[in-house]
Amino acid sequence: MTTTVLQELIDFLCIVKPEHYTRPSQILSRATIGQHVRHSIEMYQCMLSGYEIGTVDYGKRKRDIVIESSPEYAISCLKDIMKGIDKSDKSITLYNNEDHFATTFKRELFYCDEHTIHHLALIRVGINEIGGYQLSESFGVAPSTIKYRQTCAQ
Repeated sequence: MTTTVLQELIDFLCIVKPEHYTRPSQILSRATIGQHVRHSIEMYQCMLSGYEIGTVDYGKRKRDIVIESSPEYAISCLKDIMKGIDKSDKSITLYNNEDHFATTFKRELFYCDEHTIHHLALIRVGINEIGGYQLSESFGVAPSTIKYRQTCAQ
């Protein structure tokens, strides 16, 4: 699922105009599409950087403004993530403020995928506000919803 989600985002970044990528959206509480992309990318980056040491703390993301201002740089980051996700599963400790939880790499990868799909749905709303873009029907839709819709259509 990860490569599909990330490829959908890459495909979108290949067509979005830079001025639309950085434009504050009224419907998204003045957030930009680039900020949603940055947030999604940094979740994966944070998870991947914690793989070796076995700890992840999503609250300690970099918040790299270049990702939210440059679709080309965001694409580069996504391609790096795609190269880095083919890892064996292992136990990881997830930190959240003072709490910590036992989890696994594959579970956190799934979390990042689902979290990104949620942000793709928000990006869809923001891009619809701008208009002029044709997104795939699966953009921002969970695989379980796609499967359910296919079942209903039969």
